[in-house]
Amino acid sequence: QLQLVESGGGLVQPGGSLRLSCAASGSKLDDYEIGWFRQATGKDREGISCISRRGGVTNYADSVKGRFTISRDNAKNTVFLQMNSRKPEDTAVYYCAASRYIVTELLPSEFPYWGQGTQVTVSS
Repeated sequence: QLQLVESGGGLVQPGGSLRLSCAASGSKLDDYEIGWFRQATGKDREGISCISRRGGVTNYADSVKGRFTISRDNAKNTVFLQMNSRKPEDTAVYYCAASRYIVTELLPSEFPYWGQGTQVTVSS
């Protein structure tokens, strides 16, 4: 059974950078497409990025395009989310999620496997 664990969250100032990691265990990560989601207090969970099994295809939500970069290292069973130019509205709990199937839409319902989330706060 695939298990996902996010790390790297914390407090960052506006304009700063942070890199989140999503470490997988229990199964080979390259069998899965991976998505990153976030959920701010009182809001729905938002899909922000996803990456194909070999990393050749990536997609981003408009809200993070040009600022965030998703990547993966299948040899280390880890997916990363590099977040630059942080804004206060990026404050949320960030989750990684996995799907064995090709993801057609970046929606939570497309991903059966989830990590526990990591808090990211953007504030001065």
